Amino acid sequence: MAVTSETARVETKRRRFSLGGGATGPFIGLIAMCIFLSLATDTFFSVRNFLNVMDQVTVIGVMAIGMTLVILIGGIDLSVGSVLALSAMVMGFLGNTIGLPFGVAILAALLAAALCGTVSGLMITQLNMPPFIATLAMMSIARGIASIITDGEQIVGFPDWFSNLAIIRYGGFLSATVATMIVLAFAFWVFLRFRPAGRALYAIGGSPEVARLAGIRVKAVTVRVYMVSGLLAGLAGVILSARLDSAQPSSGLGYELDTIAAVVIGGASLAGGVGGIAGTAVGVLIIGFLRNGLNLLHVSPFVQQVVIGVVIALAVAADTLRSRRRH
Repeated sequence: MAVTSETARVETKRRRFSLGGGATGPFIGLIAMCIFLSLATDTFFSVRNFLNVMDQVTVIGVMAIGMTLVILIGGIDLSVGSVLALSAMVMGFLGNTIGLPFGVAILAALLAAALCGTVSGLMITQLNMPPFIATLAMMSIARGIASIITDGEQIVGFPDWFSNLAIIRYGGFLSATVATMIVLAFAFWVFLRFRPAGRALYAIGGSPEVARLAGIRVKAVTVRVYMVSGLLAGLAGVILSARLDSAQPSSGLGYELDTIAAVVIGGASLAGGVGGIAGTAVGVLIIGFLRNGLNLLHVSPFVQQVVIGVVIALAVAADTLRSRRRH
């Protein structure tokens, strides 16, 4: 009995100091990396640099929230970068070319992005297509439509109030776009941690058949998850357009890889059932601070690609080791 009580106390302490979802290790790595970069550069450890990094990771951060949900159920979404571009082009075309009120153009862009995610989900659940193939197809379709809208031309010049969302830092600290990312991250953290619908995603990722037998509508939930992933990718497209004051059909190229990398680095398992928003936030910050630090150290962009690739490989290897220990 004493041994059991001691074991329970140790487990309680472990959970208390754990971020959950396998994120404790990446968080320690993030702190170590920041300490190293602070010692290696004169400008890394400053409020201004921190705010710049937060601005830079906002787009990936918003997309990574949706990708976390997808990976939790054992899926993958390769279309998010293309959906980002499609959303931006729909918004720019309706707002600037057609002349609709810009708020309406934004809503239409988000609707188009959510529709893309819904179609991906339906291809997976109704046509039994592997998520990789379904979202690969949507990646091509969305990118093609984004280019068709203006025949490959970019759209430049949005209303000042829209661009100011990414420029003005309220209280000298947060812009509206960064605040949006933080609010979304907190809301989805609460959803996954405390809501039955959020816990159901872990059940589906663990075993879709067991989840179905437990009364979870696996197919309906899967479609909703991909719809949310598409919607958040569309929101990321709106945010990127505000930052750049333009919409381009080539926007978001390679963003799906960065998004998946952030989720995996944050401790999520590509097999599903393991992960969380806290870990994803850590993964996003690792990628953001790593790139920022390498830039401050004047490391070649080509070398940076190698470093990011090594970090991703190490994260996947760690996930493999965790899976072996669980089994």
